[in-house]
Amino acid sequence: MQHKSKHNYRLLYFFISILIVFSIPVYAQENPGNTPEKHFLWAVQSGKNTVYLLGSIHILKKDAYPLPDAIEKVYGCCSKIVFETNLDGMNDPASQNKMTKLGSYTGGQTLSKNISTQTYELLKQRMADANVPLERLETFRPWFVALAITALEIQRLGYDPELGIDRYFYKKAQKDGKEMIFLETNEQQLNLMAHMNKHQQEMFLKETLKELEIIEEMASDMVKAWETGNADKLNLITRTGFDEHPDIYNRFFIQRNKNWIPQIEKLMKQDGDVLVIIGAGHLVGEQSLIDLLGKKGYQLQQR
Repeated sequence: MQHKSKHNYRLLYFFISILIVFSIPVYAQENPGNTPEKHFLWAVQSGKNTVYLLGSIHILKKDAYPLPDAIEKVYGCCSKIVFETNLDGMNDPASQNKMTKLGSYTGGQTLSKNISTQTYELLKQRMADANVPLERLETFRPWFVALAITALEIQRLGYDPELGIDRYFYKKAQKDGKEMIFLETNEQQLNLMAHMNKHQQEMFLKETLKELEIIEEMASDMVKAWETGNADKLNLITRTGFDEHPDIYNRFFIQRNKNWIPQIEKLMKQDGDVLVIIGAGHLVGEQSLIDLLGKKGYQLQQR
């Protein structure tokens, strides 16, 4: 992996793994002749049950399926399935309208008035390459524009959020009548983006524009790490360069991990095994869910 690519991975992975509807594409299927020893799956046992933590990839292609048997078996043994948020809620008209409202300027403000000339020129070039009139984006805030152009690029590459791991198990749990639990509300997830300050929003857009150029290369490395359960490699990819943006990393990862720990501990005290499905970035590195639970004395085993 080139040094430049490593450096540029940080915000694109981070950005498109925040919201359920957009994330890194991977090929998750196993090669029968090269079965990985580990999966992106951890188990923690309590006196009452076993709670499993599965790193999710939210957008896939059809050839990502079937998923490994080990993951399917864990789903089968669990009576409760936990997701970051209600996936149907994120797609309903009310949530979509709220996202558009939060992402739009009012009072005569425009995108070009709120970002630097340098960032605006980067956006202008990206939109020209995509044959999208820049005028269509003038009324939207930087974070919303970043979402939109990321979605366009992901779709261009042929990936589908309906094939994501969390969406797959969400539909499966609905069909099987399993109890579903959500760690966050749809509003909380939207506010993660909408409540960034002006500087953070421009930085987000600027870095996204730069990093979309390497999305295919990045996906390949992410795929290998996820397929083989290589948490160290995934952590290296996602954390490289984040020292430059500690406030952003803290906002989207560390604070959310800390908020989720009490909820996971509560699940450990209930009857019946539980499968918790969250973005894979929440399971790697310092102050990840794995790290925080370990520091509280829990023994976690990677499956």
